[in-house]
Amino acid sequence: MALKHIGRVKSNRRKIIVAYRTIPGDAESCVVVTTENLMADEHDALMKLVESPTGQQSNELADAMARSVLPDGRNMLAGLHTTGKMIKLATNQVEMTPDQKTVIPLDKLNQMIAEQKGVSIEDLAVKPKEAPKKETSETVDDGVTELATAQTLEAPTDDVLTDEQLAAQYRSQADAMFKEAKRLREQAEELAPTKKKTAKKTESA
Repeated sequence: MALKHIGRVKSNRRKIIVAYRTIPGDAESCVVVTTENLMADEHDALMKLVESPTGQQSNELADAMARSVLPDGRNMLAGLHTTGKMIKLATNQVEMTPDQKTVIPLDKLNQMIAEQKGVSIEDLAVKPKEAPKKETSETVDDGVTELATAQTLEAPTDDVLTDEQLAAQYRSQADAMFKEAKRLREQAEELAPTKKKTAKKTESA
């Protein structure tokens, strides 16, 4: 069965979930979730959403994510965005893999969809529905679009984060940073193992 929203990074074949196929003001970029950096419960919740009728019927998965929650109660779109699990990539660096036999470059897919709808690729981007926040997506300087945040603010979620929810987000972010640091250290060790130095203590008289 073919599934929408599933893809991989062209250069390293790492699996990703495409939240936004294109973004306002930058038709050649998309926003994806890097699945290898997800915690097990986050991964399971995201994949369950992708495979669900809601996920498959969504033109952009981010719409469904904005109305879903992670196992710890956080909004899925906001939670993955604030913990750095969502990144901005060029559409020509992403390949969609709806099944094991099909590989479609995302930039080509966007072009095909735009032609079918009779619109430009720029018009495919999801615009915030209630309060346009174009200025938000234009001020990105860290490689991650702020469109996810703008979309989240419009989703029917809790009005204000409680101290407990905020603390949970901080803990989750800290856990993610710790895991990422550990992974990077392991990669560094594989590339150039640390030479064990025999510590010679100079004894002071």
